[in-house]
Amino acid sequence: MCCVEGKGNKGGIRMGVMKGRGGGGEERVEKFKSSRMKLWMIRATTSVLLWTCVVQLTAFGETWGPRVLKGWPSCFSHQDSSISVIEDKVPSVPVRVLPPKRVYKNNGYLMVSCNGGLNQMRAAICDMVTIARYLNVTLIVPELDKTSFWADPSEFQDIFYVDHFITSLRDEVRILKELPPRLKRRVEMGMVYSMPPISWSDISYYHNQILPLIQKYKVVHLNRTDTRLANNGQPLDIQKLRCRVNFSALRFTSQIEELGKRVSKLLRQNGPFIVLHLRYEMDMLAFSGCTQGCSNEEVEELTRMRYAYPWWKEKIINSDLKRKDGLCPLTPEETALILRALDIDNSYQIYIAAGEIYGGERRMASLAAAYPKVVRKETLLEPSDLRFFQNHSSQMAALDYLVSLESDIFIPTYDGNMAKVVEGHRRFLGFKQTILLDRRLLVDLIDQYNSGYLSWNKFSDAVKESHESRKGQPTKRLVIPDRPKEEDYFYANPEECLQPSYGQLSST
Repeated sequence: MCCVEGKGNKGGIRMGVMKGRGGGGEERVEKFKSSRMKLWMIRATTSVLLWTCVVQLTAFGETWGPRVLKGWPSCFSHQDSSISVIEDKVPSVPVRVLPPKRVYKNNGYLMVSCNGGLNQMRAAICDMVTIARYLNVTLIVPELDKTSFWADPSEFQDIFYVDHFITSLRDEVRILKELPPRLKRRVEMGMVYSMPPISWSDISYYHNQILPLIQKYKVVHLNRTDTRLANNGQPLDIQKLRCRVNFSALRFTSQIEELGKRVSKLLRQNGPFIVLHLRYEMDMLAFSGCTQGCSNEEVEELTRMRYAYPWWKEKIINSDLKRKDGLCPLTPEETALILRALDIDNSYQIYIAAGEIYGGERRMASLAAAYPKVVRKETLLEPSDLRFFQNHSSQMAALDYLVSLESDIFIPTYDGNMAKVVEGHRRFLGFKQTILLDRRLLVDLIDQYNSGYLSWNKFSDAVKESHESRKGQPTKRLVIPDRPKEEDYFYANPEECLQPSYGQLSST
């Protein structure tokens, strides 16, 4: 009995416990069901929101979004139709094939600071790339001149397409935008070997004199770069690489390129046009000491400017003698006479590729009277188009450079750097006509005509006959040993790159 009762009691105890649990469990079950309902509602709401976002993103992506979104199948359209939308709206961009990197043991780093105007710096950059390649060093993107007369603050990337410059030459030389951090800190602390290389040097000079310095100091800074590589006597690969940099690697920024095309198109719409590189700005006259046609006050102003710049070495200048030697730019009045004598049609547009002409409208009156369609970039474009170019003379010069390449005829009135580099580039483009004025002969003919010794017909015939062979035809560079300043400039006539066998500019 006792056992049975004990068991019963135990069972009662168990049942009591079970009942106790069961009574509280009903409340918990209700809470559990409520929680599950809330969780289900949260999941449902989240799913709806997420699906709405996906639909919105897909719709947005079909207009603006990345191609990943466009590639997703849509519940609201067939996959085929979405693919057709992609093909219609996304233009096919040709894949740019980069040349393979040239692998070489790096001998160090070469920094260069260019000096002069745009085209003087352009030629220098070509030389420096070539030197860096044959020394097996790494070139740092060149620094442009900001301290010359023009005081243009432009950086390399403000004028040239820097990424193209670097990548297009990667099979020749390694080019970096800046030094590695450790070396950069050293340079910033003034711990760098800086020097000007000797002008008109052979590549052997750089191998024998500059390379050991780079290997010793790891970084060498060349602080002058104009005309530092000889015109002639260089290996063919050297000359071809100079051309490749000039005609292929050095592209202007898209902003400059697009504006140049626009100016050329505006000119072309109105018929043939001539680019006249009328080098008659104040700095040119002050530097050269050429004052033909200037008033006494203007002569004094130009003289003061010449003395104000210590790096302009020549101070006392006889303007008349210099002009008779053909060393002065033609004046606007002389230029008007020569264009007429050459039988240049007065219906042609004359685009003035230059800065502000000294003497303004007074000096331009004769030219404007002879050729009514005298234009400048400032008259063809709105002020807003040139807003970003103001006070940036090199960028303005780049615009003139592009228009000069596109012109029917290019006529420089002085053989400065722009005249020479554009001449060479036009030769490369198929010997486009460039009239190279013989100033020494022309000023003599002009003086004879103005004095009455020559009739107009005789004057005109003499001008035309003397320039028949001076129109940018194929010719050999004039070489004058030991007098490089007097011989033909490489960039004015890069003949090694103009013959059919040298059409491929990439190095072998």
